[in-house]
Amino acid sequence: MECRLLLCGQGHRQRLPSGDGHGRRALRPEKNWQRTVTPPHHPRLPSLVCSQTPLLLSPPIFKPQPARRHRSSASPCRLSGTSSTAIKHHVSAVIFDLDDTLLDTDSVTRGVLNDFLATYGKSVDAEKEEGRLGQRYVEYAAGIITDYGLPLTLEEYSQAIFPLYLKSWQKAKPLPGVRRLLKHLHKNGIPLALASNSKMRTIGQKIMKLEELKDCFSEVLGVDQVSRGKPCPDIYLEAAKRLGVSPSSCLVIEDSLVGIRGAKASGAMVVAVPSLQTERQRYSIADLVLCSLLDFHPELWGLPPFDDRIQGALPMEPLYSNAHIGNVISNNIHMIVAGEHTYDSVPGQLSGIVFGWAKLEQHGVSKVVVSIGWDLSPSAVGRVMHMCFLDPCCNAKAGEPLELLLVGYIRELQSTGSTTASQALSSTEEDQSIARDALDLPAFSGLEELTLFSATGKESSE
Repeated sequence: MECRLLLCGQGHRQRLPSGDGHGRRALRPEKNWQRTVTPPHHPRLPSLVCSQTPLLLSPPIFKPQPARRHRSSASPCRLSGTSSTAIKHHVSAVIFDLDDTLLDTDSVTRGVLNDFLATYGKSVDAEKEEGRLGQRYVEYAAGIITDYGLPLTLEEYSQAIFPLYLKSWQKAKPLPGVRRLLKHLHKNGIPLALASNSKMRTIGQKIMKLEELKDCFSEVLGVDQVSRGKPCPDIYLEAAKRLGVSPSSCLVIEDSLVGIRGAKASGAMVVAVPSLQTERQRYSIADLVLCSLLDFHPELWGLPPFDDRIQGALPMEPLYSNAHIGNVISNNIHMIVAGEHTYDSVPGQLSGIVFGWAKLEQHGVSKVVVSIGWDLSPSAVGRVMHMCFLDPCCNAKAGEPLELLLVGYIRELQSTGSTTASQALSSTEEDQSIARDALDLPAFSGLEELTLFSATGKESSE
């Protein structure tokens, strides 16, 4: 039966498209990729048929090799049209989208359009904005002006709202798993390109938030460098041409259905990391659907595997959050009651078993394992977190303020067709043992962020 997760916090997150502009291409890294590839070509465009097969916590068709001390488990991922005996692919290059694939621009721009429309006495229609996900800027802006009856030309709208987006983009950060994946691929000489439906000026502003990671890309393309934007395949075909590889030997990583359709039309293979987890069933056109890039396994695509797990635990960029202790589920396991800003710093793509520290006013800092998932049932859509205290002496009470510092990742959520909500979100004894041991290691316990967290805490809404 379909697994229903308990609703605990806010539901749909609004994702707004980007502004427009012009920018400069990133620097070319030194290439040492030795594979022989076929000359670029433009394959016949396949028909775009999107299956409606549900993907909510579905079991995987493949099982990656487990890390040391970590059992292989089911995951909320699915390969479309393949089997466990024929999933090995060999790609020559990887092409990334930018917004909400590499950078979490959603969370930092969520209120920009709403604030802008409020000056005209209007409010955001969430359903319409979801329908604009991944559109080219000109189409997006024209739709905004028409749908909300704004007394503005396209140029006037752009001049008014672009500074607001520009200010918000300065707060954007790489999504979980991005830094790890880009560094790994670049280190191993894999040609990388960035292909965005934003214009180059806008890309130039955003890509600076990737810091040194921007230099991993051999090519950076914007919508103003091709005749047609996504969902047409032009930008992927051009990216493959510039990289000197066949489109069919490229792997594209995208978050939007618009981008996925364009990538599939180019003949490339596609990994989807949906920015709208509530619409996961619509992404089955992709070859593989993941919750986050923390779940990406390069070896499935003929790429060098990761070797960075530490005793079954994967370091990740520290994430801060504030919430409240919820009801007791069992023993030291509690629900987490989300507040207005709880998920501001916990991207919607992050799902699975993570670990770190919890800070309570009455009990100080304790080691914890946190399960993060989504409730995608029609009657209640939203995120949910369960927390297991690893310190048995911690007697947390419902309603008590809570601060979280999450620093490591263990695995995806386990699920089968008969899995209950509690089972899907439960952490095993092995998860708890991995987390407990990892939090004593310098890679996790020596973080500068922990010193600040232990001393004064960290407001997630800052």
